[in-house]
Amino acid sequence: MPESSLVVRPIDARDWDRVFEIFRLVMTEGETYAYPEDLTSETARSLWIEGPPGQTVVALRDGVILGTAKFGPNRPARGSHVATASFMVAAEARGTGLGRAMCEYALAWAREKGYAAMQFNAVVSTNLHAIELYRKLGFVTIGTVPEAFEHATLGRVGLDIMYLRL
Repeated sequence: MPESSLVVRPIDARDWDRVFEIFRLVMTEGETYAYPEDLTSETARSLWIEGPPGQTVVALRDGVILGTAKFGPNRPARGSHVATASFMVAAEARGTGLGRAMCEYALAWAREKGYAAMQFNAVVSTNLHAIELYRKLGFVTIGTVPEAFEHATLGRVGLDIMYLRL
């Protein structure tokens, strides 16, 4: 698909139903996030929608929402100079550059806002496609918490902490 058909933009209230579909699918897969599978739409919204100073976005291809991301400060106050981000991509759009576009958007946002770095606190160590993408964008793994994630099919696997100085 042509690059021009891909748009990343701030989430709009009308987008939530589709974002929640993606959210539920990702939770049901049980491979990348520790949120419970049975979250209500309202609870999921409270976990996923970032208020200021953070932001939540959607990624669309040909007008169809296929991904979402959220980003903002990793910690409050004395930790607020480091950003963090989370990404979800619909199964049918994985491997098409959508995740990369959202990550590049989040990094540009963090640089524009003056963050010193971006840190991912919990990248499931078996999520090899995401880890490869993050490394290509300059992130390094600074540690792994062994057996910290209960993968739906692989059992307990590690959570990587990844870091990029901006």
